[in-house]
Amino acid sequence: MVPSNGYGALSNSTASNRTSAHKEPPLLGHPVLISGWRKKMANVYRDWADIVLLVCYIITGLLDSAFISTWGSFISMQTGNIIYVGLGLAAPHEPKGWIKSGVSFIAFCMGSFWFSRFHQYLTPSRHWVLCVSILAQMGLITIAAAILTWGPGPTNEKVDIDWSVLVPIALVAFQGCGQAITSRALRYNVLPSVVLTGIYCDLFSDTELFALHNAERNRRLCAPVLLLFGVIIGSLLAHSSIGMAGVLWIAAGLKLFIVLPWLWQTAED
Repeated sequence: MVPSNGYGALSNSTASNRTSAHKEPPLLGHPVLISGWRKKMANVYRDWADIVLLVCYIITGLLDSAFISTWGSFISMQTGNIIYVGLGLAAPHEPKGWIKSGVSFIAFCMGSFWFSRFHQYLTPSRHWVLCVSILAQMGLITIAAAILTWGPGPTNEKVDIDWSVLVPIALVAFQGCGQAITSRALRYNVLPSVVLTGIYCDLFSDTELFALHNAERNRRLCAPVLLLFGVIIGSLLAHSSIGMAGVLWIAAGLKLFIVLPWLWQTAED
């Protein structure tokens, strides 16, 4: 399956014709086993990798809803953070919550710089590169969860701006763009897992929107549904007894869950 590359994406029939001669083995199929360093240096299979990226939309929904409802800043939706920063600068005498949005935005940009170069210099779709990237994302979320679980914690989560708030925001925002970089490494640009506006535009401009078989449309439909599911669950959990820390531990567990297939799968020759 060839991902679409923008508005008026390749029709499903055209895409299927092009891929029929270039079928790739499934992500969890039964190819010849490759072990040791050779496996780590090979590329991962792309087939069914879109499922991994769709799970990332649940993670995005969990984190964004928990952070915006608890601390008033986004982790992945940086357009919202820029708006908050602009509103804060326009009203400098108002509460300084916009600083948290600014920290999230800066950390997200720094993470994009780091993750993109990590993939570029070490071959984007190489087996060990993708595993290390996702495990690094999981590690950053785990550190943030540990700070909230065993750290001092803010006295007023909505108002306080101290290290126990800003550091978790920065860590989780830094790793957030790693999902978008992963989607590009796997050549699924249609599923960046951090934005939806482009997906809506591509979905409703698809010339085969109502076709019976349209894999690209199906992916675009699943993405907002899964993000909405994550938002609902994240908000409910953030306001429950497990709180923000519990949401972060769950997100870290989901990161481990999506990397497990790549830790055990065989790789391309």
